[in-house]
Amino acid sequence: MQIVVATISHTPYAQIICDTIAESSKVRGTGIARRTPEYVISKMEAGNAVIALEGDVFAGFCYIEAWGHEKFIANSGLIVHPDFRGQGLAKKIKGEIFMLSRKRYPDAKIFGITTGLAVMKINSDLGYKPVTFSELTTDESFWKGCQTCKNFDVLTRTEQKMCLCTGMLYDPSKESKSTEKNTVKAPVFNRLKQIKEKLFLKKNK
Repeated sequence: MQIVVATISHTPYAQIICDTIAESSKVRGTGIARRTPEYVISKMEAGNAVIALEGDVFAGFCYIEAWGHEKFIANSGLIVHPDFRGQGLAKKIKGEIFMLSRKRYPDAKIFGITTGLAVMKINSDLGYKPVTFSELTTDESFWKGCQTCKNFDVLTRTEQKMCLCTGMLYDPSKESKSTEKNTVKAPVFNRLKQIKEKLFLKKNK
């Protein structure tokens, strides 16, 4: 398995990346903002993505987005093909895109929003902390990207203050000397998710 910085040579994988993201959204029944092959290709051409390959077979992907004049960075579109799940690949891809983000944007705050407990745990291990949406980027272009998510109505209903997703932030200026000390346990994230689902989904019934 190779995990490398994606380049223009990897553009033929753009369609399968988008298809895998779309299929994962259906299977999980949770919100995933979809992207077009053209958008994925733009990230590859800019050197702002990593791709995992088993030989020539697509295994996983993740890319970088810059917001607020590069003050904020998001590691988005993390996906692992079903054939390669359960092997810890998502964590490895996340680690690679995190290091690429730190290298390319050393002073930027790295953030993400997700409903996935596994992604929350990975982020926590990297030094992210749960935060309110008000601590994330105010760049409207980022939030417009949520329009393809099935839970977008929740975001608009709360005036962009919260959603079923959990916001997490890595601030390089507050980097902890002890990652383990600040790791948030999975049950905490699970409880947070359950509370949000009960709070917002009841209103749709």
